[in-house]
Amino acid sequence: MKTVRRLLYHDIVGSVIFVAIAFLSLFYFIDFVDELGDRSARGLSVVQTAWSAALAVPGHLYELMPISVLIGTIYSLSRMAQSSEFTILRTGGLGPGRALRLLATLGVVFGIVTFVVGDWLVPLSERQAVIVKARANGIPVGRAGAWLKEKRRTAEGERSISVNVAAARSAGELQGIRIFEFDADGHLATRIEAREGRVDNRGTWVLSGVTRTDWPVPGAGAASVTEQVLPQLDWPSSLRADVVAAAVLPLQTMSTLELWRYSAHLSRQEQATQRHAIQFWKKALYPLACLVMVALALPFAYLHARAGGVSLKVFGGIMLGISFVLLNNVAGHIGVLRDWTPWVAAAVPSLAYLMLSMAAFAWLVRYR
Repeated sequence: MKTVRRLLYHDIVGSVIFVAIAFLSLFYFIDFVDELGDRSARGLSVVQTAWSAALAVPGHLYELMPISVLIGTIYSLSRMAQSSEFTILRTGGLGPGRALRLLATLGVVFGIVTFVVGDWLVPLSERQAVIVKARANGIPVGRAGAWLKEKRRTAEGERSISVNVAAARSAGELQGIRIFEFDADGHLATRIEAREGRVDNRGTWVLSGVTRTDWPVPGAGAASVTEQVLPQLDWPSSLRADVVAAAVLPLQTMSTLELWRYSAHLSRQEQATQRHAIQFWKKALYPLACLVMVALALPFAYLHARAGGVSLKVFGGIMLGISFVLLNNVAGHIGVLRDWTPWVAAAVPSLAYLMLSMAAFAWLVRYR
């Protein structure tokens, strides 16, 4: 069995790597040409353009990993079936159940690789890509800004706080900070404006260039509005640095853990979480797509050579892979529009193709 495992794994892994490199080379060339055409408008040099296109490679690898696994496995198994190698393995004792277990183990390994790429390489490369383009244009990172909310109990009662961050720099500093504190009756109690700031490890916001305006409590008599100009202010908050970064930076720069934390924060503050929750479940379940893909590829090993050549089967695998990616994206958008349960919207494509692969596998083994 060790010899059979070594033969299958070596052949399939080699095919998957070849397919992945071919796809990534094509996508890199397309990205480079696209960036090269816009480099004058974006202020990028040729070297920066090449580096920006290279930073997109981990994201493409993450998206294409299930398709690469599917096409590479189909190619390997179809070639072995055409040369009667797989038939010899079946005669030597490689039954359907054992073949499925062998490929399932390989699918788990591919899933782990996909998880590592998506949770570590992709956020790192995407953040670097944002920084490269921002520096070339002389603009701060995340210039669209973001709004965050939190609730806090104080000596004066419950406060509802809205925070606006205009932008974030590459080193993690925040720019254009505005903080609005409302009392329990919805009256504006305090407004804090800061030129810049940062969030320390304890969750305290260290603000610089601060202007603080306090309004009197309604019904407090002739109290007037007070305004203070402070060089620095420590503002305690439950909004940690990772939550702020998740709100300001693009969604694709977030890891699975950051998505979960940000979704939990939105849920605690009674804000809409559907979009981020679906993204979290898609990112958490996406590595399992590799397991589905190897199961979907296994029936091709049981097709006779006269059922089509290797190229026809590979073409069928490409169409299956494209349809999976399309269904995966459409399910996410429909889940947001129809307010589906997040894990259901994320799991539907994988479950549908897993059932398809098992049905095809059972039919081929029993009747063919």
